[in-house]
Amino acid sequence: MKISPAYRREQEILHAFTEYGTASVKYAPLVSEIVNRLKVEELLDYGSGRGNLMAFLQADHKVRIQCYDPALPEFAADPVPMQMCVAIDVLEHIEPECLDAVLDDLVRCTGVVGLFTICSRPAEKELTDGRNAHLIQQPLDWWLPKLWTRFDIQTVQRTGPDDFHVIAYARGLEDEPQVEAEPQQIVLAKAH
Repeated sequence: MKISPAYRREQEILHAFTEYGTASVKYAPLVSEIVNRLKVEELLDYGSGRGNLMAFLQADHKVRIQCYDPALPEFAADPVPMQMCVAIDVLEHIEPECLDAVLDDLVRCTGVVGLFTICSRPAEKELTDGRNAHLIQQPLDWWLPKLWTRFDIQTVQRTGPDDFHVIAYARGLEDEPQVEAEPQQIVLAKAH
């Protein structure tokens, strides 16, 4: 199970009554860079919120975008695998007992490359039952083994004291792209 019915309702409330699910705009330039460098033609925004990333990317790219967010009826259909899968400010919101199912679903949905951003500090928002909206507040060294067992990780980069992103590839690619990280900049190049 990727989300419980009770938690889906909590997410519906947050989406309806707060400015929620907007972090993707912060990472849109990085997504755009990966789309350009790897010539991405299709992208899945996993946990898309209202589709802010889609609006940003469609202005400059000819990439087919699928939004998936189980709390929004228009985006609640199970996602289909795409060349690129992004989960921006999503994983820390997952119910701990559902995390393995969600990570496995990300594996299923990532055809070539994935970008996963994670915040390890408390969120500014709370659920109606008083819990912090970041149900999982764990450091980088807790997250990496969970991702490493599922993907070929190419880049891990801190984007703040409690934030980081991971660029990862589906396992078993013949001609896997190579990512080199520099401070303040991501450089993508094909592996030889």
